[in-house]
Order: sequence, then C-alpha cells, then structure tokens
Amino acid sequence: MTDVRHTAGQQGEAHAAQHFERLGFDVLARNHRTRFGELDLVAYDGSTLVFVEVKTRRSGEREPWENLHDRKRSKVRRMAIAWLTEAPGRPFGAALRFDGVAVLLDAHGDLVRLDHLEAAF
Repeated sequence: MTDVRHTAGQQGEAHAAQHFERLGFDVLARNHRTRFGELDLVAYDGSTLVFVEVKTRRSGEREPWENLHDRKRSKVRRMAIAWLTEAPGRPFGAALRFDGVAVLLDAHGDLVRLDHLEAAF
C-alpha cells in the first residue's frame, strides 16, 4: 500500500472512530490484527458490539462501497470470530452487528462526507 493510501486510510478510520464516540460508543479496538487480516474498528455501546469496516476514498475516486463485496464481508466475519475468541476482557452477551463506514476526503485530506451504514452485512 502506498503512503498516500495508508495515510488516507488512517484518517478515515480516525474519523469513523470519532463518529462512533460521538454516538456514545467506546472504541475497543483499532486496526486489530488477526490471522485473517485487520479489523478496522470494534466499538461497544454497553449492549451492542459493532465490527466496523471503514472504506476511505478521496474525491473523484470510485465509490467506497464497491469494495464491500461478498468476499470482504466474509473475511470481516472471520476476523470478528477471531477477535471474539482472542480478545481479553471482551463484553459477553452483547448483540453483534457489522457496520460499514464510507469516508470521503478532499485533496488535502479533510473530511468531505461520512456515511454510516448500520447492519451493512
């Protein structure tokens, strides 16, 4: 991954984490590595545990949701199972949800738009 894409991805994930915190969630994990890949965010509001896939694009690039295809959703589910079995102190008995967040940045890296799709898959 190029530095520009990596930086944009980090910015998008930071915006998504702030968005969930504004909604009253605690961000339990960011960029959590599993043997299947990396979970972008795991957030918890006291009753629901949310696994969040963040897609970040710059203005003029293709639609962020294009990369949330069946294969990617399946991979995120496998990573979530790994997190649930590995994470110490994780909440038990919580409802589970998989959300998507699309972040659009301008050429300077500033936030243009953030779209949050609850229960995206």
